[in-house]
Amino acid sequence: MTALFLAEATNPLQSVIDFLLRGGLFMWPLLICSIVAFTVIILRTMALRRKYVLPLVIESEIERLSPGGNPERLSRIVREDDSSLARIARVALQHLRAPRSENIEAVETRARHEMVILERGLIVLEIITGIAPLLGLIGAVSGLVHVFSHLGLGAGTADTKAIALGISEALNATVFGLSIAVPTLIAFSYFSKKVEVMSVEMETLVVELISKCYYGRIPEGMSMRAASSVPAPAMAHAPTPLT
Repeated sequence: MTALFLAEATNPLQSVIDFLLRGGLFMWPLLICSIVAFTVIILRTMALRRKYVLPLVIESEIERLSPGGNPERLSRIVREDDSSLARIARVALQHLRAPRSENIEAVETRARHEMVILERGLIVLEIITGIAPLLGLIGAVSGLVHVFSHLGLGAGTADTKAIALGISEALNATVFGLSIAVPTLIAFSYFSKKVEVMSVEMETLVVELISKCYYGRIPEGMSMRAASSVPAPAMAHAPTPLT
C-alpha cells in the first residue's frame, strides 16, 4: 500500500490522466469547463483591478474640485485615462453646456455600457456553476448504468469487486463536477459583489462631479419663467394732437 502511494505521488500527471480516463466520457466536457472557468477567473481578476476601474488620481481630483470651480484639470486627466470612471466622467464633462437633466441621461447611458463591460465573462462562470454538477451527475449515472448492465456476468468475488470498482470510477465524474462548481461559484459571487461595489462608488463620484459643475447655475426652465414674470415697461402716452 505504501509503495503504491509513493508511486502515485512520484507521478502526479499520470494519476490525473488515470482519474480522467476512469471517469468516462463526461470527464472531457468537465475538463473543458474547468479550463474555461480558470481562464475567465484569471482575466476578470486582471480586468477588475481597482486602478483599471476607479483610478485614485481621478477620485482625488473630483473630491478636490470646488463647487462651481473650473474642471479643466480633470478634463485633461480623464482625456488621457481609459478607465471606466474616466469614460463616464468624460461624458459628463462633454455635456456641461447642456441642461443638467440631459447630462444625467447621457451619463446613465454610458454607465450602463460600462456595467456591461465590467460584467463581461461573469455569465460564463454562472453557467459553469450550474452545468458542472449536472455533468458530473450524468457521468455518475451513466457509469452506474454501465456497471449494473454487466451485473451477474461474473462469478462470486470477482463480480462484487468489479461492481465496487465500477461504482468508485463512476463517482469520479461527480467529484470532478463538484470540484469545478465550488470554486467557480465562489469566484462568481466575489466578482459580482466587486462590480456592484465599484458601480456604487462610480455613481457617487459622478453625482458629486455633476453637482459641483452645475453649482450656482439657474435651471433653464426657472430662468425662462423668471424672465417672463418681469413686468413689461409701460408705454408712454402719445401726445395729444393740436386742433
